[in-house]
Amino acid sequence: MRDLDQTIIKFDYDKNLKNEDFYLSKSNKHVFNFLNIWPKWEKNFVNVIGERLSGKTHLMNIFLQKNKGIIFDSKSLRNDDLKKIKIYENIIIENLSSDVDEKLLYSLLNLIEQDNKFIIITSVKPIVNITFDLKDLRSRTKNFILLNIEKPDDELIFAIILKNLSDRQITLDDRFIEFIIKRIERSYSKIYDFIYKIDQLSLKKKKSIDFKIIKEVLGE
Repeated sequence: MRDLDQTIIKFDYDKNLKNEDFYLSKSNKHVFNFLNIWPKWEKNFVNVIGERLSGKTHLMNIFLQKNKGIIFDSKSLRNDDLKKIKIYENIIIENLSSDVDEKLLYSLLNLIEQDNKFIIITSVKPIVNITFDLKDLRSRTKNFILLNIEKPDDELIFAIILKNLSDRQITLDDRFIEFIIKRIERSYSKIYDFIYKIDQLSLKKKKSIDFKIIKEVLGE
């Protein structure tokens, strides 16, 4: 079995996280390290970018376990939330898209700058590439430090597959996982979708996962 000690970081303060560990790899380590040096940031505005299921929320929860802050989903942001942020130094806005209330977001950014607070915004694409109608808001987006969670590398794919199959009480030989890594699309959502499908197909066929089942799910 491959040694994953270097890719698994366990935390004493992560009791509220869905998973008890977070997997560090070349894909996400630079983002984790940057968040970990707070408040020694060059700017107070940070944008963490990554596709769905890439670990953005997990990183935000880890950050909030270490540093006092408050988190909102961009689609549920309300005017009353501007009052709530007063007692917090760190504000996190998740899942930003063009659907957000632009005037409200602009007001929030102004308050954060005015009070010298910190904000982390997570999004699928860079905030500077989101099409906002409000010109002043577009200008504000240029002030963000951009941190991109890259596509998963081999070690991270291995860890994700191993951990999630283990959670389902499925043991898979390393050679099967290596076979999958060489063929699966390097997308977090595709990896999790593959894990779900391979589990379901194995249950349906009432047999252990083998190369035939793996190839069927991969579409080979």
